Amino acid sequence: MLPSDSLQRQRYEPLPLGSVTPRGWIRRQLRIQADGITGNLDEHWAPLADNQWLGGANDGWERGPYYADGLVPLAELLDDEQLRAKADTWVEGFLDWQRDDGWIGPQDPATGYSDDVWPRAVLLKVFRQQYEATGDQRVLNAALSFCELLRDGGLETYPLENWARFRWQELALGIQWLHQETGEDWLLGIASGVAAQGYDWRSHFSGHDRTYGFDYRRPTDDGGYETHVVNNAMGIKAAAVAYRQSGAESDRAAAANAVDTLDTYHGQATGVFTGDEHLAGRSPTRGTELCSVVEYMYSLEQLVATFGDVRFADRLERIAYNALPATFTPDMGAHQYDQQANQVLCAVGDYPWSNAPDANCFGLEPHWGCCTANLHQGWPKLVSHAWMRSDEGLAAVVYLPSAVTTDVDGTDVRVVEETAYPFGDEVRFTVETDGAVSFPLELRIPEWADDATVRLPDGTTRSPDAGGFHAVEREWDGRAEVVVDLHPSVRAERRHHGSVAVSRGPLVFSLPVASESRLFPGERAGSHAHREFHPTEPWNYGLAVDTADPDCSVERSDPGETPFAPDDPPVTLSVEGARVDNWTLEGSRAGDVPASPVPGSEAEPLTLVPYGCTTLRVTEFPLLD
Repeated sequence: MLPSDSLQRQRYEPLPLGSVTPRGWIRRQLRIQADGITGNLDEHWAPLADNQWLGGANDGWERGPYYADGLVPLAELLDDEQLRAKADTWVEGFLDWQRDDGWIGPQDPATGYSDDVWPRAVLLKVFRQQYEATGDQRVLNAALSFCELLRDGGLETYPLENWARFRWQELALGIQWLHQETGEDWLLGIASGVAAQGYDWRSHFSGHDRTYGFDYRRPTDDGGYETHVVNNAMGIKAAAVAYRQSGAESDRAAAANAVDTLDTYHGQATGVFTGDEHLAGRSPTRGTELCSVVEYMYSLEQLVATFGDVRFADRLERIAYNALPATFTPDMGAHQYDQQANQVLCAVGDYPWSNAPDANCFGLEPHWGCCTANLHQGWPKLVSHAWMRSDEGLAAVVYLPSAVTTDVDGTDVRVVEETAYPFGDEVRFTVETDGAVSFPLELRIPEWADDATVRLPDGTTRSPDAGGFHAVEREWDGRAEVVVDLHPSVRAERRHHGSVAVSRGPLVFSLPVASESRLFPGERAGSHAHREFHPTEPWNYGLAVDTADPDCSVERSDPGETPFAPDDPPVTLSVEGARVDNWTLEGSRAGDVPASPVPGSEAEPLTLVPYGCTTLRVTEFPLLD
């Protein structure tokens, strides 16, 4: 049970939605999302178009709240009135469902989840963002009324079971926010009661270095809630939620241990862990569900806010700039349920996972529709958490082109961030103030940035240590410029079976495999159409690289209108490789990576591109002898 008498300050406080404005390539990416799968999904996808939350007949469980959880911030960030109108329709629908006793939403026994608290946890996320964007007191009151129900016997009437038990931290996080807004101390007691009914994630991630540690070290193709990939992605933030009420260093350690444990037994080169539908080991041919990608990102956003640890922000970028874009078509009209790091065929076929045979195909709803409803939060929340408030100033947590507007000690401050990052290396900050004000501008120096430099407004240059936030503390008055050059080097990481994965800065690089698209039988052509991708060229290559000092030439250009377009990648690496003849398909997937080193055929030049710019690819390569 969580202590209930106080709430610890976060190291970095997320700014209210609307404080950060997207610019450059990330704004184009948000526009692609709005024009792709998000903008009109509730008009043609039956679970939303006829949803019980809006008076229809379908769902009535998590899909409406999931969709609104991404739609509300997307509309605000793009300042798009049509999207805002859609978002407002959902919020009004949620409010209309609140009963006099505080319960929100339909209770249709046919769903099997008529008394399930879980979707209401997502509603609190929606209400928080709507309140920050609009100041609408009604959503704050609705959230408070629901929590009063939980206080007055609701946790006994509607106990946390099934999904809600394993996702308790999402509800507790919303309750803690409500305490911050209202100052009502009894809310922390409710958060404590929620945690007491929830699954013990701290024991779950008990430590891979102990004799009796993590119980789920191997692929679990038919597991329970404990091994469900999305539950684990959400569970990563449980330590941060607990820390807000405990202040215990053991909770800080538990957060890092959760990430390390999943890396050790199920980690992938892109920073995610496998789960197709359950934890699936380290092989790069196993899948990772899209829901877990966006939920892992959200968990990391909470971890970096609470603890201020650079490694959590580094991991957030690695996932966001690799795994997130790769699981969509470039126009974001279609997505996968499961992605694979070594993905050389996307077809209905024979896979070792517990998901359906079409789970790695692209479309509107491959396999379960949870990802179709939940994917929308990924890009918008990355932007809204890119800047945070420190104790005395501002912190650049995630690098992307943006502008942040806020006040410091009563003085209006605006910082414009200009960059092509992660495709470029330089990040330029222009600080503008309405008067003289002293505060630190904290700049994240990633763990991989050993040679980073910071140029100050007076022209002097600093060489900050990697793996921390570097504070530029001065009196700001008018307009001043700070430039960070991160100078990333190419790195080669040894992975599954001694294979090698190549990265530069936050970007992971893959060998793109040319493919042809084939519509599902009876499917009509269109952006959302379900389709397979079949390779049209060899994919079974190994790399000839010095893992200590990879000799790779780098070519860069500015990101285009479609930042992650496969036909125009902004960064490429040139390497040498060779075909590995005995590496072939097993069923409908690439065979497991041969143990390195391996013999190869005649050497030839290869061009690697960012993982996010690929559909079919090889990412973990056998190392040639």
